[in-house]
Amino acid sequence: MKFSENWLRQHVKVDASRDELAATLTAIGLEVEELTPLGEQLDGVVVARIVSAEKHPQADRLQVCRVDAGQGEPLQIVCGAPNAHAGLVAPLAMVGSRVGDITIKAAKLRGVESNGMLCSARELGLDSDGAGLMELPDDAPVGAPLADCLGLPDATIELKLTPNRADCFGIRGIAFDVAAACDSKVTVAEPVPMPALSDAALPVALDAGADVPRYVGRVIANLDPTCKTPLWMAERLRRSGVRPVSFLVDVTQYVMLELGQPMHAFDRDRLRGPVGVRRARAGETLKLLDGRDVTLDEGFLVVTDAGRAVALGGVMGGYDTRVTETTRSVFLEAAHFAPAAVIGRARRLGMHTDAAHRYERGVDPELPRQAIEMATRLILEIAGGVPGPVTEAVLPEHLPRPRSIVLRRARLARVLGLVVDDAEVDRILRALGFAVEAIDDGWRVTPPARRFDLAIEEDLIEEVARIHGYDRIPVTLPGGATRLAVPEEGRTPEADLRRQLVARDYLEAVNYAFIDAALLARWQADAGAVPLANPLSAELGVMRTLLLPGLVDALAGNTARQQPRVRLFEIGKVFEGRESGIGNRESGEATATAAVETSGSAPVETLRIAAVATGDARVEQWGEAAREVDFHDLKGDLESLAACAGAQLEFRPAQAAYGHPGRSAEVVRDGARVGWIGELHPRLLAALELDRRVLAFEVDLAAVQRRALPRAGALTRFPSVRRDLAFIVAQDVPWASVEASIRTAAGPLLAGLRLFDRYQGKGVESGCKSLAMGLILQDKSRTLTDHDVEDVKGRIIAVLERDHGARIRS
Repeated sequence: MKFSENWLRQHVKVDASRDELAATLTAIGLEVEELTPLGEQLDGVVVARIVSAEKHPQADRLQVCRVDAGQGEPLQIVCGAPNAHAGLVAPLAMVGSRVGDITIKAAKLRGVESNGMLCSARELGLDSDGAGLMELPDDAPVGAPLADCLGLPDATIELKLTPNRADCFGIRGIAFDVAAACDSKVTVAEPVPMPALSDAALPVALDAGADVPRYVGRVIANLDPTCKTPLWMAERLRRSGVRPVSFLVDVTQYVMLELGQPMHAFDRDRLRGPVGVRRARAGETLKLLDGRDVTLDEGFLVVTDAGRAVALGGVMGGYDTRVTETTRSVFLEAAHFAPAAVIGRARRLGMHTDAAHRYERGVDPELPRQAIEMATRLILEIAGGVPGPVTEAVLPEHLPRPRSIVLRRARLARVLGLVVDDAEVDRILRALGFAVEAIDDGWRVTPPARRFDLAIEEDLIEEVARIHGYDRIPVTLPGGATRLAVPEEGRTPEADLRRQLVARDYLEAVNYAFIDAALLARWQADAGAVPLANPLSAELGVMRTLLLPGLVDALAGNTARQQPRVRLFEIGKVFEGRESGIGNRESGEATATAAVETSGSAPVETLRIAAVATGDARVEQWGEAAREVDFHDLKGDLESLAACAGAQLEFRPAQAAYGHPGRSAEVVRDGARVGWIGELHPRLLAALELDRRVLAFEVDLAAVQRRALPRAGALTRFPSVRRDLAFIVAQDVPWASVEASIRTAAGPLLAGLRLFDRYQGKGVESGCKSLAMGLILQDKSRTLTDHDVEDVKGRIIAVLERDHGARIRS
């Protein structure tokens, strides 16, 4: 919310300086994001009129102007502004004044004397428009100081509002908070009803139920179509970040900024009547004010004229019924649209409007009539006209009603940790516009309709705290006993896993749980993706089904910034509308409103850990030759995580859509698939515009957290025996399957198995490989004999020959 400081001070009289006012706003929860002083150095800048403008004899783009500055004899000014012409009223910086860092002096420009400087709004620091001279109204007093003419000095204040403070999207709402904080009162009275001077009216019908429970309209005829927006109104709009367009449009914008109630003006002569509000029909089209044609569905609200859609309810007016420079009769509307009926509708069309921004957060349902009366008064005072009666359609049963809330004195003191005087509590609540009734143990408070964010006692406690001053609440340590949480022995803490990866040179990343649906589709991981009913943006439209897309996107951002070696990991949840069969699931509530298309239940949440790596395997050094990170580096990192829980992982060849063929594997624990590891597919890397290899893994977190409880056992007194064997097997036979066969054949005597060599080359035929392993055999009850060892070896050889076509390497 951006507004003029002087405009706010008109509503509430306070003695605080500008800096004190900004500090007060921030202290009460209305954070001042930006404060820009205006017109601080305008001494010597006056209102002037260009009497004549002739081409400069030595320059095509310059004009020699004679300017009346109210000093009798016109001044000669050389000006290069494209809009300089005879009759224009504009600011003139006199000789000796300062404009920004420049002191104005008499000078010769291309041989012609110039005694001052005609200024643009940007040169004076009043606006960003520097395309030409700042145009002032024709009736502006020539020779008067510009500061007096524009109501300067002033400042623009921009607030960063939290979503619950929708009442502060109008100057009046902010004024109540400032009045309470500064022990003052809101001075601007409620708009005075303007009597009807004609019978001109349009009937209104509501057919959208609770979505639009109130609609107010009024016809004003015989307006002056040549009327211009007065300077004071145009300046207030500019300082609030709104560009003046035309008088009727500017009036509706002005009322919205002052009261917080969006309005719209229709050209009455383009309406047939009656006016109505209903749900849009599927496939219904509408041309909006900005000229775009939109196709609607039943999720939108439309304002209708004789059944045809003429405006998009709560978002934007229609093109066909817009007001123009020839409009002589206008139909003003102000309605209460329920937030649920408007939220997300503008974003679905790729739009953002001031009206939708306010309606989405909630607007006081009592404001529409006040807005109509205020706009009527402004129009009649400035452009004349004959007003008709106010037409109001209302569905009382659907209007939100303020509820009284009991604030207990003891509860207030307990939560805040201090005692606030009853008189101070009463003052704060009344200054905020609340109806207050004293009761035995505190107060019964009824918030105004604009404060629908207040529902429970704690809300009132927060109001008292922020106005009384957070800095006045004592800082004390919490008291009471705390319950000691016993760590779960069967589960490795997340912190341990984080430390393990950090120790292996990874950095932790935190990405949004929402992701672009197109990005998921590129990964071919969009099956079961849960779309959001109200996404923050199109790029955050669905809940992620994988951690890797976000991690790889972060990796790409780092490599694009000349980081040659990147290691990132993340622990977070993924969401699916159906089971995907990738390990154990942990159900829970979704963190955003989601439309689950695959089932009526909440999305399935799974906590996972993922990591990505690219670049050299080691940091640049002299001790060993540089080499690129490979599958086995990442496999070692994952196994180190599993080792924290004493877990044994298996790796089996797998074909994932995003994995490199032959360079990826599924991760298995206890026979269940729990994740994926490998190199990303070259086609995916090309689509992501990555020109380097990327290794990654993603596994269910529970798979590397779960650990067996330690059990004490006696040490064996009998020695172990080691036998080394080398087998030749087909190249496509994975070690995991060979290992499983050996463990099955050896039985309980196998105390350890070590693969210490894998060889291909001379002495091994093409298409085969040699696997050399060490068998460690041991019995806890006796010393093994040669016969025992040979028996185990024989069983292993027989099983490997039978299951894998292996043979002993000579």
